[in-house]
Amino acid sequence: MSKYKINVNGADHEIDVEADMPLLWVLRDVLGLIGTKFGCGIALCGACTVHVDDVPMRSCSVRVADVAGLSIRTIEGLAENTQLHPLQQTWIELDVAQCGYCQSGQIMSAAALLKRNPNPTDADIDAAMVGNYCRCGTYNRIRAAIHGAVKLSNAQYVNAAEEVNA
Repeated sequence: MSKYKINVNGADHEIDVEADMPLLWVLRDVLGLIGTKFGCGIALCGACTVHVDDVPMRSCSVRVADVAGLSIRTIEGLAENTQLHPLQQTWIELDVAQCGYCQSGQIMSAAALLKRNPNPTDADIDAAMVGNYCRCGTYNRIRAAIHGAVKLSNAQYVNAAEEVNA
């Protein structure tokens, strides 16, 4: 066992675990953040996607020793205080999830896309979301929710600008 310092959703944690423990199990079993899901265990399905220094990564295949000292964001940390992220809002409004199992990974991959590209095309979305599998087949709703989040973000920006200029 070794001690590691990790920052998850803006909070510092000191954990005492094996170096090769996957980040997924640290998040779920050690820190109690159960929004990130176990899917395949070999980084193929995307259910366990989190951000490590703003880069989407599959937490089932990332060793905790490799992320010590880096900034990790999970689905629980995507909202700002009580304000849902625009993706979370549109996911709810459009009833994207059926079973919901893959959705935290889908949302985290989509959030990384929107951070890189605030106005993606369908082709951009398809490329960014490849490897995030939804067994319920909600891909059209996922794409619609991403486009909806762009519109919502733009509307919030316009509203904020109007308040400043008022």
